[in-house]
Amino acid sequence: MSNTSPNASGNGATFNHEILHRALLGRWPEARLHSRELAAKPEMQRDPLLGMDEHRERVLEQLGLLVDDGQVHAAFPKTVGGREDHGGNIAGFEELVTADPSLQIKAGVQWGLFGSAVMHLGTAEHHKRWLPGIMSLEIPGVFAMTETGHGSDVASIGTTATFDADTDEFVVNTPFRGAWKDYLGNAAIHGRAGVLFAQLITGGVNHGVHAFFIELRDKDGNFLPGIGGEDDGLKGGLNGIDNGRLHFTDVRIPRTNLLNRYGDVAADGSYTSPIESPGRRFFTMLGTLVQGRVSLDGAATVASAIGLQIALTYANQRRQFNAASEYDEQVLLDYQRHQRRLIPKLAQTFAQNFAHDELLTKFDAVFSGAEDTDEDRQDLETLAAALKSLSTWNALEVLQEAREACGGAGFLAENRLVGLRADLDVYVTFEGDNTVLLQLVGKRLLGDYARRFKGASGGDLARFAVGQATDRAFHGSGLRRLTQNVADLGQVARSVGHVRDADEQRDLLTGRVETMIGEIAGRLRPAGKLGATEAAALFNSQQNELIEAARAHAELLQWEAFTRAVDKITDRDTQTVLTWLRDLFGLSLIEKHAAWYLINGRLSPARAQAVSAYIDRLVERLRPQAQGLVEAFGYGPEHLRAKIASGAEEERQEEARQYYRTQRASGEAPIEEKKLKKKAARASA
Repeated sequence: MSNTSPNASGNGATFNHEILHRALLGRWPEARLHSRELAAKPEMQRDPLLGMDEHRERVLEQLGLLVDDGQVHAAFPKTVGGREDHGGNIAGFEELVTADPSLQIKAGVQWGLFGSAVMHLGTAEHHKRWLPGIMSLEIPGVFAMTETGHGSDVASIGTTATFDADTDEFVVNTPFRGAWKDYLGNAAIHGRAGVLFAQLITGGVNHGVHAFFIELRDKDGNFLPGIGGEDDGLKGGLNGIDNGRLHFTDVRIPRTNLLNRYGDVAADGSYTSPIESPGRRFFTMLGTLVQGRVSLDGAATVASAIGLQIALTYANQRRQFNAASEYDEQVLLDYQRHQRRLIPKLAQTFAQNFAHDELLTKFDAVFSGAEDTDEDRQDLETLAAALKSLSTWNALEVLQEAREACGGAGFLAENRLVGLRADLDVYVTFEGDNTVLLQLVGKRLLGDYARRFKGASGGDLARFAVGQATDRAFHGSGLRRLTQNVADLGQVARSVGHVRDADEQRDLLTGRVETMIGEIAGRLRPAGKLGATEAAALFNSQQNELIEAARAHAELLQWEAFTRAVDKITDRDTQTVLTWLRDLFGLSLIEKHAAWYLINGRLSPARAQAVSAYIDRLVERLRPQAQGLVEAFGYGPEHLRAKIASGAEEERQEEARQYYRTQRASGEAPIEEKKLKKKAARASA
């Protein structure tokens, strides 16, 4: 690869490819590059001609190759052969999506969910008993949390584990159909054991959801007594994973199979826990499993980069229509609408990449113990919920836009876009449904808002109320629009000068979040004086607004991460190009929410127009840089594996152009009818 982006002349700056590539690799470049090298091997990649059964077996064999490689063991304790490298483990794991999303997710089930649950919820004795077999794949496993009747609402699952003091065992039951464990990777065929989440009942008291190690099948693959299951069958994507459902009838497991780091039952049936509050205990246990959301955020970003590189490469080679030339057709990316479809998505993917690296750094700090307070864990959970929601939704939008931008070629399985989109579809609803996750983020924002006034004096509250009233008057009466219009003197150029300013973008994005949360908090204030039913109804009436505020908060987090990444670049030209891309991302967010800014008086019509005008200017400025920018992620043909991005299209186009050039030069080219008629008309005149 070249040191500067290709075709970068004529717009005032080029960027250093290596500097940008290293920035995009983030804090764990070695882990990412190693995983990409592994994913580039044909034996690790998906064979699109395989049926579901063959695909499942191929992915299982690939897990064995991951065992041989060893990187998937990076996060496990050193006592069992791991490296306790939590950030590097996730960084490498995310890159497996380039080989096959089914491989990535099945590996995630085995080591990121099943193995991690034993590691984080169990004790040293559990580690010694089961982690070596989990790491070696001797114990293929299932993460049995989700139920047919309860997905995101884990606290309400129906599966029970009731302690029998006479036998020193727990008795596991799924007492009704909705309590069956469902959608579980490895459950249909390969899983020999699992981590089962169930309501722990002892002495007639339900102590809430806890995790248990449970054996599922014998060495021949047959269910053990009392256990049954079904195959989920063909799915919309990820068909290399044997998802299935499980049910249990009076299945007995030893008391010591309780993963008891946060709650234990003695032989006499007494329950103890280092965390007194049942609610806090439950969220602490689930919080240890946050890495699934962290890794999906990164994998969705990788898939977006792959999709964009395929689409942009094709758009730089495929020619269509000849409006600008009598003979040569134009490449697709020279058309403004095509630029508008893809280049803002590229800016968005850069933002996701930089935000994810910060999330991964926070994750590593918490799980390494460097920053592991209750507040740190809450921050990590909120950040993961916010960013996973946006990146997985955005990945589907990017892949669909890329598919459409490639026309019929994009619909061919050989060009991977439809397959990637199908596989990533479920990312938006597993490891937490995105809508539910954003509601959790919104509740955290409301809690933070309320804490600002805890212990405040009457004078403080009065001053805040006056400030709020003044703010509403300023924005709501048109005064802000008036001051903007005066400052801009009615000139688009002056308006552009304001909206491209980083502080102005920050103020607009931050102000939207703060205003939305403040308004919701005000409408919910009476809830404290209402009964439970009325309070729930009042909260429900604000649910949509709360989710939108959480989404706005997540967008702000991505913009801030992008800005910090820009500030770290010391090469002047590279920083300039990256600033254009950051501005494109920020202004695209403002344009997307232009109605809100206009309704709430945050933008004058002139500045709203200036936002769109400057986006067009940035897109045009970045057009020559687009190919180099997307290639800076560092994915090669062996990762793309799309024929339309292999150079074949460029060869076809050049062959056609050469054919017509030769025909014209020979004088044997047929005369077009319309040209003949024009010539005749001139002659008769």
